[in-house]
Amino acid sequence: MKTPWNFARFLPLASRLLSRGRLPTLLFAVASKGAIQGGRLGKVKDDLRLLQALCLAYWRGEYRAISSKSLLSVVAGLMYFLSPVDAIPDFIPVFGMLDDIAVLAWLMKTLDDELSAFRAWRGRQRPEKLAAVERLPDTPEQLRLEGPRQN
Repeated sequence: MKTPWNFARFLPLASRLLSRGRLPTLLFAVASKGAIQGGRLGKVKDDLRLLQALCLAYWRGEYRAISSKSLLSVVAGLMYFLSPVDAIPDFIPVFGMLDDIAVLAWLMKTLDDELSAFRAWRGRQRPEKLAAVERLPDTPEQLRLEGPRQN
């Protein structure tokens, strides 16, 4: 499957975001937009939650079995999802979310092996541990204080 056009411009932005420790801010913005757009996302809403859970587990140092290139792609995909100015601007009714959904679907297909490994890891965790790892605190600052931890 071919890389969506315009996706590559988000990779350097994602790299900067990660290097500056700004992942918590991104995760809160994704959660907010996901809640607002929930009904329009369909099945992709579950994919979005999985990507967010992966980033939370990574941030907290609980899950590091993902390549840096794949993590960068996940973060770039989440940034693309948030961007109001992408291939089809989000303010265009009905069509505005189509390119966001297409990029997330492409990401899920491209990173299928890595995401399957993450799903398997999640399946091996105790429910209470998983709930703690994937919990989004009230503010990005609280999440920033919790992590990142190195294992």
